[in-house]
Amino acid sequence: MSQILNQVLNANARYAADFGAKAELALPPARRFAILTCMDARLDPAKYAGLAEGDAHVIRNAGGRASDDAIRSLVISYKLLGTREWFVIHHTDCGMEFFTDDVMGDLLESSLQTAKLTPTGFKDVGQGPGSSAGRFVKWLTIADRNRSVIDDVRRIREHPLVPGDIPIYGYIYDVRSGRLIEVPEATAVGAPNVQAAAV
Repeated sequence: MSQILNQVLNANARYAADFGAKAELALPPARRFAILTCMDARLDPAKYAGLAEGDAHVIRNAGGRASDDAIRSLVISYKLLGTREWFVIHHTDCGMEFFTDDVMGDLLESSLQTAKLTPTGFKDVGQGPGSSAGRFVKWLTIADRNRSVIDDVRRIREHPLVPGDIPIYGYIYDVRSGRLIEVPEATAVGAPNVQAAAV
């Protein structure tokens, strides 16, 4: 058994031993909101947003991007489980800012082993073979942090399966201070449609 697997299973055993009333948590999130954010290990939405188990949906992917799958999760979140407000939260020093689709395609074509981040970007240090399949994936990299938040909020707001009365807030989490910094233009784009709210 690997050391990591052993640590995870031991931690889970300790957690389950004191599970108690958590077994009674309802399926819908108690605070009726959802967060779309990055998978970066430095981000802990429970801590930076004051969440307890059962409070909110947290959807994570590389960059916290509004991919088709992220929007699928948000639609399920409101349609079946009643969330009424959404946050799109990207962050400073995001790995998605350090490469492009072409760079990722090149790295994967060279080898499938882990690349190394150098001062000049990611470099492949692995042995081949690789695969050209990475050239057919839209990696949703980030060239401009604020613009990516605005674009993602807009993509969600304009999606035909997203009701106009759900407010969508745009923020950036600062990995150096732990603070959430609003992207006002994103929040403006995500403002609820008053007519939709009145229906």
